Amino acid sequence: FNDFYDPAIKAENLRAAQAHGGFTLVRGDLVDPAVMAQAFAHGPVDRVVHLAAWAGVRPSIQLPALYQKVNVEGTTTVLEACRAHGCDRLVFASSSSVYGDRPDVPFREDDRVDFPISPYAATKKAGELLCYTWHHLFGLHVHCHRFFTVYGPRQRPEMAIHKFARMIQEGAELPLFGDGSSSRDYTFIDDIVDGLVASVARVEGYRIYNLGESKTTTLAELVALLGDALGRAPRVRHLPSQPGDVSTTYADVSRARAELGYDPKVSMPEGIARFVEWFQRTDGGRRQ
Repeated sequence: FNDFYDPAIKAENLRAAQAHGGFTLVRGDLVDPAVMAQAFAHGPVDRVVHLAAWAGVRPSIQLPALYQKVNVEGTTTVLEACRAHGCDRLVFASSSSVYGDRPDVPFREDDRVDFPISPYAATKKAGELLCYTWHHLFGLHVHCHRFFTVYGPRQRPEMAIHKFARMIQEGAELPLFGDGSSSRDYTFIDDIVDGLVASVARVEGYRIYNLGESKTTTLAELVALLGDALGRAPRVRHLPSQPGDVSTTYADVSRARAELGYDPKVSMPEGIARFVEWFQRTDGGRRQ
């Protein structure tokens, strides 16, 4: 496990999965074909769910070559492993960041996405294109899912909701980039998992799907929800907007509803309450 965040938290997150008899953990570099071969050796493998990536918009601006290597070369390695080992179905985690900073909402899968504004977004767009290429050349069936700001228990500690929760609990001042009016389509992890499970059962052809709540919450509203759930008044300090940030994200999920039966159920207030319950019970994932 890399040190993008504390590897001990990652190990703790895997503890429940390791209790399942069918679970096997393979440690190694995503871009190494030998590691992929080792993973497929436990097969036969009929479907792959490819969620691995270096994540985060802002870090990608500082480390573009690393993001290209892991997210683009790594996806190529996964695709080639599928071809080499006779797996003809793949589900790929893309990102809402591919839509760039666009004023027309909600975002639809057939919108033009040729103008990413961060290296991370560019690597996710590249991943979608690579998936289509393997579909066209080798008949690989692929579903690409554009995730919209996923949150909930076990969220990465550097993500805004997790980071803000810890700072509010400790009484620290929150650095808010912009005036608080920027908005996101926050999606609870259970709804994302439901969408992926439905996709795994139906993956056919090449399709792109938005997975979001299809509602927006402003940054100021998010901070207020966290403060209410934690029972503390947040202290905030406004800072200039950051490069790579977009003003809004908002998913049109009608395609996923129609073709996958996707039906996001967890509202933002409920999701924040469930996140905070986990956060306080586990000290932010440091114990389970």
